[in-house]
Amino acid sequence: MDLNNSTVQVITIDGPAGAGKSTVAKGLAQALGFAYLDTGAMYRALTFKALCQDLVLDNEDQLVELAKNTKIDVKPNMNGTKVLLDGEDVSLEIRTQDVTNNTFYIARAPKVREIMVQWQRSIGQKQSIVVEGRDTGTVVFPQAAYKFYIDAQVQERARRRFEELKAKEEEVDLNELTQAVIKRDDSDINRKVGALRKADDAILIDTTGLTADQTVKKMLAIVKNHG
Repeated sequence: MDLNNSTVQVITIDGPAGAGKSTVAKGLAQALGFAYLDTGAMYRALTFKALCQDLVLDNEDQLVELAKNTKIDVKPNMNGTKVLLDGEDVSLEIRTQDVTNNTFYIARAPKVREIMVQWQRSIGQKQSIVVEGRDTGTVVFPQAAYKFYIDAQVQERARRRFEELKAKEEEVDLNELTQAVIKRDDSDINRKVGALRKADDAILIDTTGLTADQTVKKMLAIVKNHG
């Protein structure tokens, strides 16, 4: 792959929660001069709007109607991504616990996911991007130039989340977080739509024991050696 030509390129990064997808995707995008797309942020934005409008979150028809009348843009900024919901920056609002606890309603609705996937593909057609999520290499961009699947041991992923929450001065229990990671994995793998799965042609990278920078360097070496 010639990274200097004008052809739009898509690189996908999938993996379970806590594997380091967001940090690595941002770093890889910056190193390549690509845009960065966090598909999860798009689901969060629509969830935030649904909550603001007091919609019944398990009513798929309401969610589909909402999606059809919503514009979500994901643009780069100093912190990685700025999320615009109908033109308004909601980058902070979509990271609240309330949104986190309710995003699964959007993620599990097949008709809503269809709309989201079209939005994501539209973004990928306009510019070279590094995109991360749960099904970006299997569903959203099955023909991506490069596909990565990053993972880490459950204990390592729980520890990372523990350190992240401690830095925010939140009271957390490592054992409880470990169980939460295991439960999240089971939920993501067994979803009826958008299930977490490694694409057959994805390159597996175990990030246990690796820093984000080391993981990015590993990916860059793969991309450039095959370019």
